[in-house]
Amino acid sequence: MNICVIGTGYVGLVTGACFAEFGLNVTCVDKDKDKIKKLSRGETPIYEPGLQELIQRNAKHGRLSFTTHVEEGVKNALVIFIAVGTPPKQEGDSDLRYIKEVSKQTAKTMDGYKVIVTKSTVPVGTGKMIADIIKRHQKVKMNFDIASNPEFLREGSAIEDFLRPNRVVIGASSEQAIAILKDLYRPLYLIETPFLITNVETAEMIKYASNAFLATKISFINEIANLCEKVGADVHGVAKGMGLDKRIGSKFLHPGPGFGGSCFPKDTRALSQMAKNNNCELKIVESAIEVNQRQRTVMIDKIKKLVGKLNGKTIGILGLSFKPNTDDTRESPAIEMAKILIKRGSKIRTYDPEALETAKAIFNSSKVTYCKDAYEVAKGSNALVIATEWNQFRMLDMKRIKRLLKEPILIDLRNVYDPSYVKKLGFSYTSVGRN
Repeated sequence: MNICVIGTGYVGLVTGACFAEFGLNVTCVDKDKDKIKKLSRGETPIYEPGLQELIQRNAKHGRLSFTTHVEEGVKNALVIFIAVGTPPKQEGDSDLRYIKEVSKQTAKTMDGYKVIVTKSTVPVGTGKMIADIIKRHQKVKMNFDIASNPEFLREGSAIEDFLRPNRVVIGASSEQAIAILKDLYRPLYLIETPFLITNVETAEMIKYASNAFLATKISFINEIANLCEKVGADVHGVAKGMGLDKRIGSKFLHPGPGFGGSCFPKDTRALSQMAKNNNCELKIVESAIEVNQRQRTVMIDKIKKLVGKLNGKTIGILGLSFKPNTDDTRESPAIEMAKILIKRGSKIRTYDPEALETAKAIFNSSKVTYCKDAYEVAKGSNALVIATEWNQFRMLDMKRIKRLLKEPILIDLRNVYDPSYVKKLGFSYTSVGRN
């Protein structure tokens, strides 16, 4: 079967490469010529473990190709996945201009029956909007079906999540479209992956509801962590005690500077705005957003408490991506905290295994020094902040770190180190939710 994936961002690339790994013939389309040239050479524009090898292998065997021409992708494809960006507007709504543009182009180039599937995270009702656009712009009236197939990919683990998912959600009203999409995912039947078949609107809502719930868990444990510090409790013990209850589960109960990335911040705001547009109030979601934003300030207060006056100080920051195993810095807590510190007169020394180049474009400041490793970051800094829990930061030579720092101050915002260990070494130390 031939399929087309329009949009070669994070979701589109992983989707196209993994479907090709299933043995399907996949054409990925993007209007960014430089990106397509790079992909055609087997290079990836983003860092995701295993993705480049997957692209190279399937391109070599002729199952995966890249083009800037929508008609080339749509022409021979039975299924067209829309995986373009839906960036937030100022009010929080999702900007659907790219969805609309792709829908028009698809309509004009259709040469027979197609199943048009949204992979992008879109507001409820987008499926109907796409159907209306296609009907209006078809040159010749042809049958088609609309479906929603939301993605649940974790950055840093996306390939594993696609090839061994917790579930596959298919939203469609056409039995033919459902059968075709189930056939695409046939390899997952071998590992007994649960399939949920709904209407389009329910599938669209599942994605938002899932992300909002996970974001809420993060904000909740961060509030509990802040209280733990006041009363002398250990948030790790609290989280473990909660997580052992199967009704709650242990995932996403990790305290820190809050959630970031391309999904949780954008999707919670979009869900909240969707509710307002429909005269509904989502107080829990709105509170999760508020708590997450406030957590940045709480972390800055931790730094200031140990460092003192921030103006004129040099702060070392380990990690800039919003989480490990990705170069994604979108709404990264580390980036936001660095910006606050710069505004308050601090200089920054920083290192990240994958996100340095992205960060350079964000900061564009003489107050930021980019280093080759954690030890160079520590050299001459008044304090060291662990902002992203990359594995290579977990076993640092802390005696060497102490010698390199101007002052032995460690602010561990990911609770990587044992407090008693670093305090014995002579560090002034603080973490999140541990007294």
